[in-house]
Amino acid sequence: MSYVRREAVREYLASALWAMPTCAVVLAIIAGAGLSAVQLGAASPFAVLLFQGTSDDARNLLIGIASTMVTVIAVVLGLTVVALQLASTQFSPRLLRTFLRDIPNQATLSAFVATFAYSTAGLYTVGIAGGERTQDYPRLAVSGALLLLFVSMVMLVFFAHHLSHSIQVDQVMKGVEKATLKVIERSFVPGDPGIRMPNPPGGATALPVPRSGYVQAFHVEAFVGALASRGLTARMVPMVGRHVVAGAPLAWVWGSTGRGERPLAPEAGIELHQALVRSVRIGFERTLEQDVAFGIRQLADVASKALSPAINDPYTANQAVDHLGSILAALSLRQQGPHAVADAQGTVRLYVPARDFAYLVDLALGQVRRYGANEPRVVRALLRVCGDLVWFGDAAHRAVVRQYVETLLSDATRLVAQPADRDPLLAEAAAVLEAFDVSSGTTDTAA
Repeated sequence: MSYVRREAVREYLASALWAMPTCAVVLAIIAGAGLSAVQLGAASPFAVLLFQGTSDDARNLLIGIASTMVTVIAVVLGLTVVALQLASTQFSPRLLRTFLRDIPNQATLSAFVATFAYSTAGLYTVGIAGGERTQDYPRLAVSGALLLLFVSMVMLVFFAHHLSHSIQVDQVMKGVEKATLKVIERSFVPGDPGIRMPNPPGGATALPVPRSGYVQAFHVEAFVGALASRGLTARMVPMVGRHVVAGAPLAWVWGSTGRGERPLAPEAGIELHQALVRSVRIGFERTLEQDVAFGIRQLADVASKALSPAINDPYTANQAVDHLGSILAALSLRQQGPHAVADAQGTVRLYVPARDFAYLVDLALGQVRRYGANEPRVVRALLRVCGDLVWFGDAAHRAVVRQYVETLLSDATRLVAQPADRDPLLAEAAAVLEAFDVSSGTTDTAA
């Protein structure tokens, strides 16, 4: 199995609500079979921990536990569906994946179904031997069912606590910010704003998209190796997070001279396309593995929905802007844009497009500006974040933020009608613009 395929399976299982409970059921049945084979005598120091009732008492206990777990599982699933629906309608439908990947929710459901499976499986052996009633039964295994029952009750209380906190908007946005910052720290590929993506020359060969979906990740080592072995150069067409259509060009390939005078042989085209498919993961949804813009999109959705007339919650929008400011500050310390991938000899073989800082700033704060420029408190939140970004990044990053402040100032001047509301905003915006001049002078002096 290729690395891209293993990553796809790992990503799917991380958000599959059935995966961990299924493993828990299997482990519970194995544990029950193992404990059933253990016989402890009356002289054992662990004998006091064994279930002391008759075989009928043990069967009734297991029946009671199984029926209780069915009810509890139904309640937990119902509460989970309510939480998912609330997150989708109140915050953003793109947040559902975050709730599905929540480990405490999966662990709680796993504990419940494991207890049910353990107790139900025990009904085949407790009090029955060879189809006849018997008083001998695995007391240690029945004691294990009691232990699982107490663990399930603790998990139920924990689940209620965790669920009530997980649907709070502060917790939701903090989780998205944390996950996005982790992507920036672990898998963000620095770009080079000076790179100009080459246009495919005449005679270049298009390698088609194998299936429709969203580009989730690039792992281009195999593709670069295939290009290097044939002395070819290529350019990826979509960026991570873009939707692609089956049959459209996924990459253009041409000769290393850049004139495209060497058309690919059919066998070479097939091998290159297979290497490309192994290097690009396409799925039915966007993921956060390499897609920083997706995390920004989630928080921007929360802010935009909070500013809608149906909800009208500017404070939530301000909170989302604060979290977006932390992400933009982390991005300001890195270079954005396309990047070139070289082979082992240092020859550039592949050009990969990526979003620049101006796009990310507009994605994070553009909609908030357009929807909330007539609300003074939202404008203040945007100015506060831009004032913080003054001290991050280089001159190119600050120029992007400064242009955003000027556009915000123009919108606020036009849309905020009352001078008592508008004048303090203009003064605050002027102070932010002055801070840009101060930071530029400080940087120039240090340089």
